[in-house]
Amino acid sequence: MRLKFGKRRAQDGGLEVTEERGLRVLHLGNCAIQSAMRMNRPYDLELAYTRAMMGFLMFNPAPQDVLMIGLGGGSHAKFIHKQFPATRVTAVEINPQVIAAARTHFALPPDDERLTVIEADGALYMRQHPMSTDIILLDGFDSGNQVEALATQTFYAACRRALRPGGVLVVNLWGQDSGFAEYFARLTRAFDGETGWISVQHKTNVIVFAFGEPGAATRLERMRPQLAGMSKSLGLDLSGFARDIQWSDTIAPLLD
Repeated sequence: MRLKFGKRRAQDGGLEVTEERGLRVLHLGNCAIQSAMRMNRPYDLELAYTRAMMGFLMFNPAPQDVLMIGLGGGSHAKFIHKQFPATRVTAVEINPQVIAAARTHFALPPDDERLTVIEADGALYMRQHPMSTDIILLDGFDSGNQVEALATQTFYAACRRALRPGGVLVVNLWGQDSGFAEYFARLTRAFDGETGWISVQHKTNVIVFAFGEPGAATRLERMRPQLAGMSKSLGLDLSGFARDIQWSDTIAPLLD
């Protein structure tokens, strides 16, 4: 792992942390940003796609358990740990270097009764833990590409089995990935069409919400009166996410 402060760095296949103008960034294998932290606001969600993934709050504002597959710099783990004291977070990360970087350079707090980081294969972990969580945050990339083992039909089916009643799977997809349409189709099949999505930065990221049970749109309508207050207290544009979310029968704009 290379740690550099200042302007850009040499290219290699490893993990690298850089810092410039108060912004610390994690790269893994290429120029793509895996995670970012504003040094004077280490618990905020700096990247737009990470904020959009918190859109699960539109459907479940107080989850008991959140499971993260892919840790990155630990942005979601830190945010939830700070903002939701009644929520337990389990983060599964296969790369020990990523875990070390999150602890050492991105202010990820040590494990406690509300935060557990596990070095393990996320695909295997998912199969072994049915009915174990309320929310799954899936952000699985390696050197800028979607990790195929975390995007198979079998894996998405295992995600559905891991959710408790009312649970939500949240997936960060790269909109320009050559396999994007197939990944989206697999998610839709695994969840019987109960999916919605938010486009971030002109489809650079597409955040997909997949629901283990029908009725997500109704749940969202019930939550709408609370979203403005939640947005203000959390620093998230939940009202905007509710306005922008599209449902799976309107996938055509994603493929333009």
